[in-house]
Amino acid sequence: MKKRLGLFLGIAISSLLLVTGCGNSEKSGSEEKEKTLKVVTDAEYPPFEFRDKGKLVGFDVDFIAAVAKEAGYKSEVEHVAWEPLFEEIKSKRADAAVSAVTINDERKQTYDFSFPYFISTNKILVPKDSAIKSAEDLKGKKVAVQTGTTGQAATESIVGKNNENIKQFENNNLAILELKSGGADAVVADNAVVEEYAKNNPDEGFTVVEDAVFEKEYYGVLFPKDSKLIEEFNKAINTLYENGTYAKIYKEWFGTEPDIETLKSQQ
Repeated sequence: MKKRLGLFLGIAISSLLLVTGCGNSEKSGSEEKEKTLKVVTDAEYPPFEFRDKGKLVGFDVDFIAAVAKEAGYKSEVEHVAWEPLFEEIKSKRADAAVSAVTINDERKQTYDFSFPYFISTNKILVPKDSAIKSAEDLKGKKVAVQTGTTGQAATESIVGKNNENIKQFENNNLAILELKSGGADAVVADNAVVEEYAKNNPDEGFTVVEDAVFEKEYYGVLFPKDSKLIEEFNKAINTLYENGTYAKIYKEWFGTEPDIETLKSQQ
């Protein structure tokens, strides 16, 4: 019993010596150890972030790992769900968030963003035989959205805020399930999400409707206000644009070339 206790105490003490705080670094001699950043996400948003056999994967996961490495950091991505990730950043319990977060003026009042790294727009997922052919056709229809997203805001701008036909869900997977079960007539979400779903599930008979009323949006890495990481990350993002790393990651996930010049024009 005493031997086991001593062993456990030894392990505990060794573990404590190895632990480092969120975003901190240690020096051993003249060498500085690589810092590890806590990055939060909502892993219910394929192809940007999702779980595959228990592992977090997706475009955003690969992107943030590459950016962090270029800036001299390691990144540990943790799933916390959509709304909690904003609180994690606001309270500075996490260093950054990457989760297809659209840069907008409202969010910029509370958080800081990196340079834009992805161009998006909202589109409409509907059954192929649907009468919904445009955003205007959403009026009078039941529309499923993810709570707190620009998809919700875009829908509200068309059918009215607090409209009882807007059905809000914790994530887009649940919104799509509502559409599949007949509880909604459409889902409004980011184009890559609905397009990927329709493409990967052809037997379910869904199609994607686009409309010019939905403007371009830009994703950014989310930081606490006045984060010292922003300058380093912005520099790293531009390096990935220039050296081809960003394009390689983008093509692996989306099969097309990214519009880097438009992204850079938004800096």
